[in-house]
Amino acid sequence: ASAGIGRTCEFPVTSTEPAVDVAMRQAIELAAGTRDPSPNPRVGCVLLSPDGEVIATGAHEGAGTHHAEVIALAVAGSRARGSTAVVTLEPCNHTGRTGPCSEALIAAGVARVVFGQSDPNPEAAGGADRLRAAGVTVTGGLREKEAADLNRIWSFAMAQQRPEITWKIAATLDGKVAAPDGTSRWITGDAAREQVHELRAAHDAVLVGTTTVLTDDPELTARTGSVVGQPWRVVMGQRSVPAGARVRLADPTDRFWQIPSRDPVFAAEQMARRGIHTVLLEGGPALAGSFLRAGLIDRIIWYTAPALLGAGQPAVADLGVGSMAGIVRLELLDVLRVGDDVRIDLRPSGA
Repeated sequence: ASAGIGRTCEFPVTSTEPAVDVAMRQAIELAAGTRDPSPNPRVGCVLLSPDGEVIATGAHEGAGTHHAEVIALAVAGSRARGSTAVVTLEPCNHTGRTGPCSEALIAAGVARVVFGQSDPNPEAAGGADRLRAAGVTVTGGLREKEAADLNRIWSFAMAQQRPEITWKIAATLDGKVAAPDGTSRWITGDAAREQVHELRAAHDAVLVGTTTVLTDDPELTARTGSVVGQPWRVVMGQRSVPAGARVRLADPTDRFWQIPSRDPVFAAEQMARRGIHTVLLEGGPALAGSFLRAGLIDRIIWYTAPALLGAGQPAVADLGVGSMAGIVRLELLDVLRVGDDVRIDLRPSGA
């Protein structure tokens, strides 16, 4: 990022400029009120006249549509000259499906730009510096936390250059995810399984390995009334997925994708390039273990059923732990009863 965090702002916004602060709150509300524009961030913009009156507003609606600043500038027309643009996110300096917002603001004659969050996207950052170079006064960091809260997942994906990955697991009390013969349906009850469909609907992709596909033949779709668009059904591994597998045929939008690799780092990079920002990992012990060893698990949702198997597949494969000194500690976030099962939300310590 090029401005705001870690830098001295020019003419910082103070309590003597209530109109600018009110405009930022309005811009945040505008952004929060839009539908999810994934894989793009939520952004709101308010243009103020020199005497602090609102000239125009704009909010980004999704990939391929105009950015918030451009929408506001189009509404304002010639009144944008000499105005202050109050934007939740640092104006971009990148040409993608649309042009750079920094250049649009310069061309419109905007005199000052106040933004909330610095742009964490290395491809789009630099807008503040470009504006300063053109003589525009730039201030960063106004209501920064509120602005950043609009795009927590997007910011994570941009900063880490990978999706946020949640491992979902259903196990017995003795930590088994399948019986000795490989069968795993059903460990948990109806309520927990319904909740998993909600989880799928809330993620960009569901990830499993080829072993899960060949053993269970899952659909990996979100079968719930609240789903707006189906997640990507991503399969990792070098074995072929049969043409008749349900994961291939389950969704008419054809959002099936196989990554022919066992490398979790490579898979995460590939998913990020496709604009996938959130992943629900539903794979077996080997896949979960590989992502844990790579440090790529950010959250764990563990469903425990009041049942025992005694033998069968463990919840996770060998993590290379040889003694208690190497134990993988998890931070407990929440515990919830779901029907007759228990849901435990965790994250790796230090994640």
